[in-house]
Amino acid sequence: MTRPQDPLLSAVAGGVRLIELGQPFFTGMPCSPNHPGFRMTLIRRHGDMRRPDGGSAANEIIVTGGHVGTHIDALSHVSHDGKLHGDVDAAEAQQGGVFRTHGAENLPGLLRRAVLLDVAAVHGVPTLEPGYGVTAEDLDAAAKRAGTEPGAGDVALIRTGWARNFDDPVSYMGKETGVPGATTSAAEWLAARGVVATGADTTAYEQIPAGAGHAVLPVHRILLVQSGIFIMEHLNLEAVAEEGVHEFVFVLAPLRIVGGTGSPVRPLAAVSA
Repeated sequence: MTRPQDPLLSAVAGGVRLIELGQPFFTGMPCSPNHPGFRMTLIRRHGDMRRPDGGSAANEIIVTGGHVGTHIDALSHVSHDGKLHGDVDAAEAQQGGVFRTHGAENLPGLLRRAVLLDVAAVHGVPTLEPGYGVTAEDLDAAAKRAGTEPGAGDVALIRTGWARNFDDPVSYMGKETGVPGATTSAAEWLAARGVVATGADTTAYEQIPAGAGHAVLPVHRILLVQSGIFIMEHLNLEAVAEEGVHEFVFVLAPLRIVGGTGSPVRPLAAVSA
């Protein structure tokens, strides 16, 4: 007896193409001053040891913070007035050097509908101005341009165009110039729609005014602490934007880092081939 094929398997069998939504990881890539940078080097090279049959192997050592490169924030990442999401006591949760509540091992794998909110395109520019604050009105306009908006359980990705600067760490970090990103009104717009996660193509997700650095991050408070919405940073949304794709299946699998505050990720957009 032949069983009917699962609709998801049928869709995949029909042909699916994957579009990268993240940045590559390499030594010297841009990194927030609040986190240890990514480092990778070979600790064993081919020829250092040769097996009797002529085989050889190479391997590397990787040192990185959990919030370096394309990554997702766990709910343990930010507290406000000593509390994590759900009124969890932050000091108590982190006893012993790992988070007993909201650790990164609890980050969900995501296979969800995603909407690209291309704010740079709304303004008719390849990249938003340094320090520009993305508002709720900007997200409304981007959703209208996309012909759809994110809803409950969806993933909302905000494109500022800033990923174009990733190969220039000074410009990308924007210490003196500022970096575009979401304001509190944009965060409240997303929270009202009940998204499960949101991400952007910058280091901090939210607006960083010129010279301000990461001193105050109110959007993280609204999303992570108040709303339980996961944040992804250092995305690269150029390829999906160039293809004119505004709605797609979002695929993500965080590492299960027990007690951690975030995880490096490789996000993908799955679209029909």
